[in-house]
Amino acid sequence: MSRDICIHAWPCTYYLEPERRWVAGQLSLTLPSLRFMTDSTGEILVSFPLSSIVEIKKETSHFIFSSITILEKGHAKHWFSSLRPSRNVVFSIIEHFWRELLLSQPGAVADVSGPRTRGKELTGLMAGSQKRLEDTARVLHHQGQQLDSVMRGLDKMESDLEVADRLLTELESPAWWPFSSKLWKTPPETKPREGVPVTSCEPFGKERILIKIPAIISHRTESHVKPGRLTVLVSGLEIHDSSSLLMHRFEREDVDDIKVYSPYEISIRQRFIGKPDMAYRLISAKMPEVIPILEVQFSKKMELLEDALVLRSTRTSSPAEKSCSVWHAASGLMGRTLHHEPPIVDQEGTALHLQTSLPALSEADTQELTQILRRMKGLALEAESELERQDEALDGVAAAVDRATLTIDKHNRRMKRLT
Repeated sequence: MSRDICIHAWPCTYYLEPERRWVAGQLSLTLPSLRFMTDSTGEILVSFPLSSIVEIKKETSHFIFSSITILEKGHAKHWFSSLRPSRNVVFSIIEHFWRELLLSQPGAVADVSGPRTRGKELTGLMAGSQKRLEDTARVLHHQGQQLDSVMRGLDKMESDLEVADRLLTELESPAWWPFSSKLWKTPPETKPREGVPVTSCEPFGKERILIKIPAIISHRTESHVKPGRLTVLVSGLEIHDSSSLLMHRFEREDVDDIKVYSPYEISIRQRFIGKPDMAYRLISAKMPEVIPILEVQFSKKMELLEDALVLRSTRTSSPAEKSCSVWHAASGLMGRTLHHEPPIVDQEGTALHLQTSLPALSEADTQELTQILRRMKGLALEAESELERQDEALDGVAAAVDRATLTIDKHNRRMKRLT
């Protein structure tokens, strides 16, 4: 994913200090920087990285016009005014991304101070893949528990239909029939089907948190925003304000659509009949971590729009190539490290840039990668067995539904004959 994707842009004016005048244009926010481009010539008057910002403040120019001032490390002060839709919206979003950058700055400084080793890069890549696999396994486990609950409900339905059959048989028999009372024997207790655990309908860990991120939240209108938090649970989504008070909870089945406007901005909507829809729009610097999880939970309700199509292109362009390159790199680098093989040399006799630019894989990195790969293999095998079990459960559900449908139709015909 490109770091130069425009997260948001706002019409505004910029105070040009040398000429002492305001210039109309557009303020654009990307992940690494802020820039202002004029409307008349399309020239970028000012551009600076977020990491160079020292202070962001709300001020007034000439004691009348509301403005935002940004102070850089070199004591350069930038004034932005006439911000639309409002100063508070622009200030909240820029401050959020600047704050998130500052919180992640120690890691970035460490990377700059010393070259990042090949082992660290591979370990970080594998750790991220393991986390996604764990999140998927949790969702899959919850889905299996829901299927088990459906099977228990169908078993109870079959038991109730047997009782209805006895009642209909007694109603159909003549009054002088001497054996009608024997129809009222207590039916045997229905035993659960094999393979269906006898657990509570409320699955353990249903409220388990998959991920929690800070976000800028707007409700129905973009002119009023507030900082808050988005929490992704196994059973749904929760939106809290900055005081950790619950603003709204979306149950998993209540979410009608999730629109992805960019890798950092989404909207969640629940439709209602006869009253306004419940819709929230969220912007977050950590949204790219949430979108893959939402795609697992709400795959049929996700819609990528405009700039968000870069997510699909980066994933579908060559996902197999990416995975193969990662695994080949991991196996090849680990093998060369263990056997101390020399770097690969091309036909002209020059060492490849990949082998010479980064240090070799250390023994500690090799052990950590091995452990991660073992955990990922275990998770994949467990997910495979769970999928096979759910396939069998789905076949059982389909057969039970067919039987219940036939029985209900038969009972309906018998009741019509009685009336």
